[in-house]
Amino acid sequence: MADPQFQADGQMLPSHQARLAYRAGQSASTAGVAPGYVQGNLAILPEKFAAAFHRFCQLNPKPCPIIGMSDVGNPKIPSLGLDLDIRTDVPRYRVWRDGEVIDEPTDVMAHWRDDLVAFVIGCSFSFEEALLADDIAIRHIDCKVRVPMYRTNIPCAPAGPFAGPMVVSMRPLKPKDAIRAVQITSRFPAVHGAPVHIGLPQSIGIADIAKPDYGDPVPIADDELPVFWACGVTPQAVIAAAKVPFAMTHAPGLMLVTDLKNKHLAVL
Repeated sequence: MADPQFQADGQMLPSHQARLAYRAGQSASTAGVAPGYVQGNLAILPEKFAAAFHRFCQLNPKPCPIIGMSDVGNPKIPSLGLDLDIRTDVPRYRVWRDGEVIDEPTDVMAHWRDDLVAFVIGCSFSFEEALLADDIAIRHIDCKVRVPMYRTNIPCAPAGPFAGPMVVSMRPLKPKDAIRAVQITSRFPAVHGAPVHIGLPQSIGIADIAKPDYGDPVPIADDELPVFWACGVTPQAVIAAAKVPFAMTHAPGLMLVTDLKNKHLAVL
């Protein structure tokens, strides 16, 4: 039987290669890394908060579509990759105490505890492959920067201590490409699906589109519209607002690369 960590030609999966590089300490944006493979946002919480957070994700499937979840205290999620360790395989993490970031290490071995549960949430990088395949250029990839992300005034449905605004990612597109992007990304509900807003950033609470709350700014041409998708950084905003005593997440734009295939997430 073929080893699922290797391709038919015997070469290691690109996703596995990426994780090994991050495990060795490499830290960089994962945009465009391991094309064809699903990337995920990461949220790690103590077991006492896990049920409420799981409920929050169920109530808010656009920003928080769960694609994987660990058992309590187990840093492995075999459904996402056999040689995958939540503690080491993300390029950079954030460690939170009482709603504040206290550390941004390249692994969380020193912070790991036996009561932790890891959630992996779908990432828009997955549908970017489909956009590129349809000749729709993606500005942050062309500029070699992180996708710009913004806190909005769009409320999430609360669950337990978790409540707050939706975070969105933005990609500038010409109107005809924006229409096509809606059609394409609607096929990927497990990675945020269709946009939640197009144009008029002020109407969703974004005062200055040149100053993202996360990620990096990108230029928007006069003939382009800002197109906004629900974003898996939303959990970081609600974890901060809830002032959970302890939590860990990925650093925005530096994701967990899994062995799942993007094409397997399409619904049509």
